[in-house]
Amino acid sequence: MTATTLTAPPQTPRKLVGAEAAALLQTFPPRDNREPWFMTAADTDYVLDTLRQSPFRAENESGQLTRMVGARAILAWLQTFPGSTWQANWDASPAAHSSAGWHRTVRDWASTALGRQPTSACLASGTLALICADVIRPSLAWLAASSSNALRPAMAAARDPEGFARLEAQFPADIQSTRHASGALKAVARLLAAFGGRIEDIVVGDLLVLLQETRHDAARGARIAYTALRDLGQFPPDAPATLLRIHARTGQVSPAELVDRYHLRCHPVRDLLVDYLTERQPSLDHKSLITLSTALASNFWSDLERQHDDINSLHLSPEVAAAWKARVNTVTRRQRMPDGRVVETTTPRSSAPAIKTLVRAFYLDISQWALDEPARWGPWAARCPVTEADCSDKKTKQRRKTASDQRTRERLPVLPALIRVADRRFKEARTRLDALHAAPLGAQFTVLGETFTAPKRTSRAGLTGQAYDASGRRRDFEAEEKRAFWGWATIEILRHTGIRIEELLELGHHSIIRYKLPTTGEFVPLLQIAPSKTDQERLLLVTPELADVLSTVVTRVRGENGAIPSIPSYDIHEKSWNDPMPLLYQWNVSGDRRPISSNTVRDALNDVLLATGLTDSAGNPLKFQPHDFRRIFITDAILNGLPPHIAQVIAGHTNINTTMGYNAVYPAQAIEAHRSFIARRRNLRPREEYRAVTSEEWKEFLNHFERRKLALGSCGRAFGTDCIHEHACVRCPVLIVDPHERGRLVEIRDNLNDRITEAEREGWLGEVEGLSVSRDAAEEKIVQLDARQKKKESPVFMGIPSFSQVAVRTSFATNGA
Repeated sequence: MTATTLTAPPQTPRKLVGAEAAALLQTFPPRDNREPWFMTAADTDYVLDTLRQSPFRAENESGQLTRMVGARAILAWLQTFPGSTWQANWDASPAAHSSAGWHRTVRDWASTALGRQPTSACLASGTLALICADVIRPSLAWLAASSSNALRPAMAAARDPEGFARLEAQFPADIQSTRHASGALKAVARLLAAFGGRIEDIVVGDLLVLLQETRHDAARGARIAYTALRDLGQFPPDAPATLLRIHARTGQVSPAELVDRYHLRCHPVRDLLVDYLTERQPSLDHKSLITLSTALASNFWSDLERQHDDINSLHLSPEVAAAWKARVNTVTRRQRMPDGRVVETTTPRSSAPAIKTLVRAFYLDISQWALDEPARWGPWAARCPVTEADCSDKKTKQRRKTASDQRTRERLPVLPALIRVADRRFKEARTRLDALHAAPLGAQFTVLGETFTAPKRTSRAGLTGQAYDASGRRRDFEAEEKRAFWGWATIEILRHTGIRIEELLELGHHSIIRYKLPTTGEFVPLLQIAPSKTDQERLLLVTPELADVLSTVVTRVRGENGAIPSIPSYDIHEKSWNDPMPLLYQWNVSGDRRPISSNTVRDALNDVLLATGLTDSAGNPLKFQPHDFRRIFITDAILNGLPPHIAQVIAGHTNINTTMGYNAVYPAQAIEAHRSFIARRRNLRPREEYRAVTSEEWKEFLNHFERRKLALGSCGRAFGTDCIHEHACVRCPVLIVDPHERGRLVEIRDNLNDRITEAEREGWLGEVEGLSVSRDAAEEKIVQLDARQKKKESPVFMGIPSFSQVAVRTSFATNGA
C-alpha cells in the first residue's frame, strides 16, 4: 500500500511553512499511514456488511439505500486500479488527487460496467460512509478542498462520540455553539478521516500538517482545536503553547541562513561572514544579529559584488571604498504612479552612520582576532576602509533631536483633549454594547441618539455583539468597545508611567506590587517594569489615577475563576516564545486567549486620534506614537521641577544624556532654567545634579509620603513641595479623602454649620464668610465620596478592586534595606 499523500490539489496552492513550523514538524512528526490497517484490507462483503451495522447505518431506509448504492459503486470502481488494499486503490485512482470532478468519472464507468449510473448524491453518501468506516483515508489536502459540511457530524456519530463530546465541553463557554467551535470540530474530523483512530490518538504533528494544508479562513478552527486538546493534557509538555501565526514565524535563524538570504557569489567571503557572525552571536540578541548580518552581507558585500564582478578580497582600494560609502549614504526607492510610470527617488539614508560603524567594527575585530588566531583570521586582516569620522552621526542625532522636540511641543498641549476623547469614546462604546445586550433579538433600540436593530438570531446563548444601523449597515459594537477600551487604557498607562510599548505589553499581574513603609507600616503601590532595552528592572509609584486604570484592566481580563490566565507571548525581537505569564494586555479571540500586539495598540491610538480631529502645524491630521507619551512624560516631569537624575531612574535610562535628550525644553523655560543654573553654580557644582540617588535622598523620598498622611486621608501635593494652603486641608483641592473617614468629614461639616449659625446670630459677618468657604468645600468632598460609592454600587460598575485586591504580592522592607 502506498503512503497517504499530503500534497494539495493544483487548485489549492500549498501554504508556505515558516522555519519554526518546519522545526516543529521534525520534533513532532504526524502519524504514519504506510502500514495497512484492518478495514482497508477487508474484503468487499465485510465492508458492505459493516456499513449496514450501527453506527454506520443511516437513520432511515432511504438514506441507507442511497449510502449502500454509492458505496458498492465506489468499491467496484476502486478495484479497477492497482493495489492490495482499498487505500492503495484509492491512491492510484483519480479521486485521490481532487475532491471535485471524480464523481462523473465513476458514473461514466458504472454506466458501462454495471449497467446503471448512480447519482452524485449516492456517491457522496457512499464516500462519506467509507471514510467514517476507515476503509479509505483521503489526504488532508483532499479534505480541506472539500466543501461538504457532513463530515463532522458523521465522524462524531460513527467514530468517536465520547471524544467529540469531551472536546466540545473543553471549549470556552462564550464560543460553544458558534462557528468557531464548529470549525474546530470540523478540523478534528478531518484529522480522524486522514489519519484514522480516535481523538485521543491525535498528535501535535497531525495539527501542524493540517495547518499546512488549510485555507486561512479555516486555520482558526485548527488552532482552537489544538488549544483545547493541549488543555486536555493530550500533548507532551514541550509541545508549542499555541499555533497562532505559525506560518509567519521563522524562529531564530542561524548565521549561515542569515547570510545566504543575499546569495553572495564569493564563497570564501560568505564563509568568513558566517564565521564572524557565529563568533559574535553569543554576545548579541537575535535582533542585533539580524541587523549585523544585513549590514555586512547586504549593505556592504552584496553591494560591492553588484558593482565589481570579480571582487574576492576585503582589501579595498580608496576609490572602491569611497564609492561604496557614497552609495550607502543614500537609498533609492521606486514608486509606481497612477499612470503606470515607475518613479525613482533618492533620499539620504538615516541609518548610514550605523551601517558604516558595523563595517568598521567588522574590520577592526578581524584585525584584533588575527593576533590571537593568525591561522584563522590572519588571511582576512585588512586596512579598514571606514574611518572614525565616517561614522560620525552628530548631524543625524541633531536632526532627530530637533524633530523629536518639535513632536513633543506639538503634542504636549493637546494631550488633555486626547484624554477626554479617549474617555468619551470608551464610555459611549460601553453604553452602546450594554444597550444592545439589553435589547431583545430582532428589536429596535435607541442609544445616544441613534437607532439600531438587533439581529434576529445569534449562536451565543442570546448574547450578540453586532447590530444594524438605520441604513442597514452592520456595526460590531463588541469590537468597537474592545478597541475603545484598549485605546483609553493605553493612553492612561503611558501618560502616567512613560514606559516603552514593549514594557507596556509585558506588564503582568505580578508587575503590580506594594511596598510597606518601615516606619508607619503604610503600603505604597508600585509598578514593576521588566527591562526591555536595558537589563535593569525598575519600580514606579502608582498614583490613584493609574491604580484605577490598572484595576479596570485587571477586572476586564480576569478569567471565570477570578485569576488572570497565564498565556505565552512571542518575542518578535528574539524570535522565541516567552513562558506563560498573566499578561494584562490580553484578550479573548474566538475562545483563544492571546496577547495584544503592538500593531493593535497603535491602531487603537489612531482610532482615538481620528475622533479628536487634531491637526499639526501643517494642517495634517496629528499622529501619536506610543513613544511620544514617553517623551511627554519626561519633558513634563522635568519642567515641573523633577531633578534630571530622578527622571533618569524613573525612565530606566542608563545615561543621563539620554534622559535630557527626551526633554523638549521651551525657549522661555530654557532662559529661566539657565538663570537658575547660574545662581546655583555659586554654591553647587553642576555635576551634583547628574549623580546616582543616595540612600538619604531615597529615604527623604519615602518620608515625603509619610508626611502626607492626614486625619481625613492623604495629601496629594508633589514631591519636594511644602503645603501652599497653610494646612487648610478641608478647603485644599489636593486632599485625597479616605472613604472610611466620611463620618469624620460629616462631623466637621456639621460643626461648621453650628459655628456659622452662631456667627450669624452674633453678627460676625467676616467669620461667616470664612466658615462658609470651609463648609462648601466639605460638602463638595462629601458629594464626591457619595458619587464614587454610588458608581461602585451601580449595575455598570466594573468591579474595580482596591489596592490590596489588585496587588499580588507584598514587599516588606527589612532593617538595613
